Amino acid sequence: MHRYLAGSDDRRRMLERIGCTSVEELFASIPAEVRCGPLELPPGRSEEEVRREFWGLAGRNLTTECAACFLGAGVYRHVQPAVVDALLWRGELFTAYTPYQPEVSQGTLQAIFEFQTFVCQLTEMDVANASMYDGATAVVEAALLARRVLPARNRVVLAATLHPDSKAVLRTYAEAQGIELTEVRWDEAGRLEAGSLTDALGPDVCAVIVQSPNVFGVIEDLQAVGAAAKGAGALAVHAVAEATSLGILAPGGRFGFDVVCGELQAFGIPASFGGPLLGFFAVRQNHLRQMPGRLVGETVDVDGRRAFVLTLSTREQHIRRAKATSNICTNHGLMALAATIVLSLLGKKGVREVGVASHSLAEYVKSGIRAQRRDDGRGVRLAFDGSPTYNEFLVLHDDPDGLLAQMQREGILGGVATPALDGALPRGVLIALTERNTKEECDRLLEALRRLA
Repeated sequence: MHRYLAGSDDRRRMLERIGCTSVEELFASIPAEVRCGPLELPPGRSEEEVRREFWGLAGRNLTTECAACFLGAGVYRHVQPAVVDALLWRGELFTAYTPYQPEVSQGTLQAIFEFQTFVCQLTEMDVANASMYDGATAVVEAALLARRVLPARNRVVLAATLHPDSKAVLRTYAEAQGIELTEVRWDEAGRLEAGSLTDALGPDVCAVIVQSPNVFGVIEDLQAVGAAAKGAGALAVHAVAEATSLGILAPGGRFGFDVVCGELQAFGIPASFGGPLLGFFAVRQNHLRQMPGRLVGETVDVDGRRAFVLTLSTREQHIRRAKATSNICTNHGLMALAATIVLSLLGKKGVREVGVASHSLAEYVKSGIRAQRRDDGRGVRLAFDGSPTYNEFLVLHDDPDGLLAQMQREGILGGVATPALDGALPRGVLIALTERNTKEECDRLLEALRRLA
């Protein structure tokens, strides 16, 4: 095996060429305290030897495929049909860019049109765009849309139960756009506190943003929140972090919300360490021209045949970014196609079945945790017992990181510790169930919680 190591003569010639007398002179500009010195590297290896070493390291990982997994908190592990990858990896789809030329992009445009249709059906809204980057940026775009619709108002009221990632991105944009944010706390049931919401509303509020199911997994009273927002003349925004919930829960569109937006990762996109994701955005017809991103419309060609085109999309969306409706305008096409494939396979009945299965498993685990409750207050306990949840819920524990570490050693990914999300949240673990979990895995989780908590 050849080793390309510079000998003393080679070093001398290189130093002379660059005008230095020693290696120390060459690195004189780098402070001594940050120099690492000679690297203790092993001898060079062949490509196959390196590959073998990395596969050995990878084999030590505890993955969601080989563990009982109950991770959630914004990214959820649902069934990924094999047909999704089979279609996504086709060259004409995997490398496709924005379909500016409709005459050569009818397949891509129709797929995006079907995606928009599915989003409208899920949300019960009038029109949807061709997707956003992720749920957090979709929430931001909802606030910016409200500001454009109501330019004399500069305050957004948001539930403290909104996902911390969405709140963080919203704060960043709000500061740059001169938008004031008002958080409304949660009540003892883990829901947006109605009295505090009423107090927070005023003539300067352009939007009220609520997530349901919220960061605790609790289902919010969308009808009451929507009515309060409308009563104050503000736009009502329903944010969704777990899109399969729309299979069994009524969306904001049914309660007159102006925007329903959020994350569609649950349909067709694996967890993959937290990305890529897929935002969605749907509005009422009267807000169509203020909607961010791109929109595919249906029309006919010169021969009267059905055709699809980008529509209501100004040049500013693509080039003059400072004057654009949105600075998040690139279609997340590949991820949107994945969701479209899965939704096409599931249909209305299948989406409901996924929702029912996920909810049922969560209720089974919640019942098991109730049965384990101890009189001395030790162990885990449901944070908002009695409040309706979908497939995720919060259990309280003084040392959530320690508890999860013990469970991980037993091959159980027991959930997400709330301190990792936001220190303001109650201290505990968010546990999420999906149709991929089995009853045996649920029993393993309950047994581990009984012994370790």
